[in-house]
Amino acid sequence: MKPTQPQAPQQPPPQAGPPPGYQSYAPPNYQPPPNYPLPNYPPPGGYAPQPQPQHVQPAPVNYVQPPVPSSGSNLKTSILMGAVVALVAACGYLYYQLNEVKGQIAETKESLSAEIEKINETSSVTVQTSRNKIEAMQKDLAKSRQQAAQLSGEAKEAANKHADELAAKLERAQAEQGQKIGAVTAEVSQVKDVAAATSTKVGEVTNDVGTLKTDTATNKSAIEKTIADLKSARGDLGVQSGLIATNGKELLALKQLGERNYIEFKLAKVKKNVPQKVGDIQLVLESTEPKKNTFSLVIIADDKKVEKKNRTVNEPVQFLLSKSVLPYELVINDVKKDLIVGYLSVPKVQQTRASSSN
Repeated sequence: MKPTQPQAPQQPPPQAGPPPGYQSYAPPNYQPPPNYPLPNYPPPGGYAPQPQPQHVQPAPVNYVQPPVPSSGSNLKTSILMGAVVALVAACGYLYYQLNEVKGQIAETKESLSAEIEKINETSSVTVQTSRNKIEAMQKDLAKSRQQAAQLSGEAKEAANKHADELAAKLERAQAEQGQKIGAVTAEVSQVKDVAAATSTKVGEVTNDVGTLKTDTATNKSAIEKTIADLKSARGDLGVQSGLIATNGKELLALKQLGERNYIEFKLAKVKKNVPQKVGDIQLVLESTEPKKNTFSLVIIADDKKVEKKNRTVNEPVQFLLSKSVLPYELVINDVKKDLIVGYLSVPKVQQTRASSSN
């Protein structure tokens, strides 16, 4: 850096004429004043020559030291760099959090898929069980209707047979009346007696017809009661029983329902009444009557003997055990000489009566 020298006094520069080639241009929207240009202007002799400028010594140049960056500028730069570093760290943290959220979403999606699949499996099992129950009920209803129709047909056949017999009796009575009228046409009194006897017989026939109608109504009531009993079976203990199977096909349907355990058995009468094991109980067959479809047996359970006498086919024989709240059921489907065939229905829930009362 050079030292600053004192400046020399400057003289005012002389006035110079316009440079060569100079042309004056009027400004836009310029309107010359009135009486312009002036007369006798420029002068005839032109402009007077201007004095030439003298050589002037150039003024010394002052060199100024450039400004030094202040400490305030460094502070701003440091703050800016810190803000950039913080922004980069925040972006990294947000990226980490985004990956964590994605992982949690994936886990939640997998758990929801597993739950949905489990619900679908449970729903399909429930639907299948309900369908099996409905099919079993439909089969029972069809069988009940078939039995009712059969009973109704038998009652109708009996009524028609009885009516034919009554009609035959009436025809015979009328024939006898005709013979008597033809034989005693001369005896009016005798004819009146025969007519009175005939009227009496007609009254008897009318009474028989009324009795026949009453029997038909009774048969109809019995059929309706049979249908009601088939829909609502009760055991010999008075406890409402579930569905009762009368053959192997119906027993298979009950097994598919899975509500109880079913054990099929054949029990024969043996000498000295030796107990035979069926499931977790023992049975002793005492007697059978195939013509009446009845039987008598002894049930041995919990070190106790329970005798069931004159029980019929497809009747739920119920008995209680200490280890179960619900009753066990014996159902015999076929009675033969010294032999019965049926199944044992065991509750799946084995809860003692003592614990249930608590």
